Amino acid sequence: MATLYTQQDKNIYKTWFLMAMFLVVIIGLGYFIGSYYNNSGILFFAIIFSIVMNIASYWWSDKIVLAMSGAKLADHDTYTDLYHSVENLSITAGLPMPKVYIINDPSPNAFATGRNKEHAVVAVTTGLLQILNKTELEGVIAHELSHIGNRDILLSTVIVVLVGFISILANIFMRGGMGGKGRDNDKGGGILAIIGIIFIILSPIIAKIIQLAISRKREFLADASGALLTRYPEGLASALQKISQVSTPMKNANTATAHLFISNPFGGASISKGIGNLFSTHPPVQARVEALLGDRK
Repeated sequence: MATLYTQQDKNIYKTWFLMAMFLVVIIGLGYFIGSYYNNSGILFFAIIFSIVMNIASYWWSDKIVLAMSGAKLADHDTYTDLYHSVENLSITAGLPMPKVYIINDPSPNAFATGRNKEHAVVAVTTGLLQILNKTELEGVIAHELSHIGNRDILLSTVIVVLVGFISILANIFMRGGMGGKGRDNDKGGGILAIIGIIFIILSPIIAKIIQLAISRKREFLADASGALLTRYPEGLASALQKISQVSTPMKNANTATAHLFISNPFGGASISKGIGNLFSTHPPVQARVEALLGDRK
């Protein structure tokens, strides 16, 4: 049974696996595009590009995410209570004190990012600080620290960059691609074009589904780990309920980073069921609350 910070090795393995899959997908895209245009240079470019993006996603994905969300380093004197909550819970969890960032946004939300616990960041919105009391805020902070302890932050932020670039490359090729100066429309070229189109269309869809499935699973684990850290699951459960009642989306809500946040940044509770749940960034709030409280509801 998964307990506090027991998923570190698995998440490191998953990160390397996803980076390897990204390499394979980009090389595959490069092969199809290069074959279609009779240009082997495209394949070599794809290989170099995939290697560079793997390195970039590992070292700079956290900075990319912070910039995309509009997060700014929090001033200690202005956000003293927040700093103390993060500091105290970090000590309890046996983690280095992460940097604290603020997002000036009335929509309540929070996320953690960074490549490891020594380079971790916890970011919260001004709206979150306004609606939560101390125990609820501690529940949210404990949830985010659990992401750090479980190494979810590396896995999640790498996904942002890799999945995003797969989608961008597929979109560029579909917009500029299959018409024009490609291979002559002989039988072989036509078949290759059809296979390439199918591959290019499905690549970002499959990557997105994998991203969202990982996100939902990690949220449940971080909820459980956060509850173990505070020893008060009611605090996080109450915070999740309050957050879900605010339907206002975040100003910088982005599908690429949505899975990082504790709640859907586009506003409202996740209510997807069945097949629709495959495309949801977060589990339903009610399911998360039930998992936290169990028979105490």
